Amino acid sequence: MLARLRRAVGRRLGRVREHLPAEVDGECVFCRIVDGRGEASVVAESDGAIAFLDLQPVTPGHVLVVPRVHAAHLADTTDADGTAVWALARRVAAGLRAAGLADGVNLLLADGAVAWQTVWHVHVHVIPRRRGDGLRLLAAWTRPGRARLDTTADRIRAAVP
Repeated sequence: MLARLRRAVGRRLGRVREHLPAEVDGECVFCRIVDGRGEASVVAESDGAIAFLDLQPVTPGHVLVVPRVHAAHLADTTDADGTAVWALARRVAAGLRAAGLADGVNLLLADGAVAWQTVWHVHVHVIPRRRGDGLRLLAAWTRPGRARLDTTADRIRAAVP
């Protein structure tokens, strides 16, 4: 989704998203940043997570928050790592507002290729929002009836570990 949004905004503004490598010498680029071996503009850290500026921001101040422990998918993270990422994302969002870079914030986690994940290390996008920033969520919104919602809820409930 984020890649599609970036491309749409980029086309409108005359820019197209560049595909950056997810690995360097066979190593996860985010793990290299966590270890201090990769370049990053770090904005905040905690024992369990690190936050740094996205190289191709959707809006100025767009930050990525990653757990310090490598996990390719959300389901691969521990509760502690998930808590660390969420807590740091919350702090970064508050910082974006306090710095005057955001009137609102979107949090986005792309989990899997079909969801536009391009780096196989869990990360949350903290996207600062301002009126007229050009970022839009385009979707085919639906309104299923209660019976269909309840059937879907039953299916999910039965599969949740």
